[in-house]
Amino acid sequence: MSEQNSTSIAKTIQQFGKNLFGFVRGKVKTIEDAEDVLQDVWFQLSKLTNLAELENISGWLYEVARNKITDRQRKKTDALLDDFSYENDDGEFNFKEILLLDDTDSPELADFKDIFWKELQTALDELPENQREVFLLNEIEDMTLQQIADKKGENLKTIISRKGYAVKHLRKKLNYLYQELNY
Repeated sequence: MSEQNSTSIAKTIQQFGKNLFGFVRGKVKTIEDAEDVLQDVWFQLSKLTNLAELENISGWLYEVARNKITDRQRKKTDALLDDFSYENDDGEFNFKEILLLDDTDSPELADFKDIFWKELQTALDELPENQREVFLLNEIEDMTLQQIADKKGENLKTIISRKGYAVKHLRKKLNYLYQELNY
């Protein structure tokens, strides 16, 4: 990729990124899905050899985003029971799902959530400050990883790495709660 094209891509992302993310976010279920779609759009943009050939870059970006959203929806078939489990592909629990559990009719579940929150706080306290901050901004305050990188003035890959380390640590520390939930 030429340096001029690379600069154009960076400017395009800066110019359209926030609005395009808002557009995509309104059409998918989760922030993670929106980030994935947006990443696919930027990847497709990066494959173009000459951005100057596009007559309407905005229209092109939104059309690609719509197509990526449609592709994702086609791939998802009817919801399976597995989609509602608390386990990821590695057999580890997804703590964000636990936070969303409805405990209005279950005192046991309410107690479990109380314990979970206490254990989560303990595990978060064990993290280095930069990992804890990225995790909290992303998971609790719903900031995208790109927004966090921009706010901190750091590389997106650094932020992604910090979030990954935090999640790995938290899953390890809280896995026993997942085991209790499934028994």
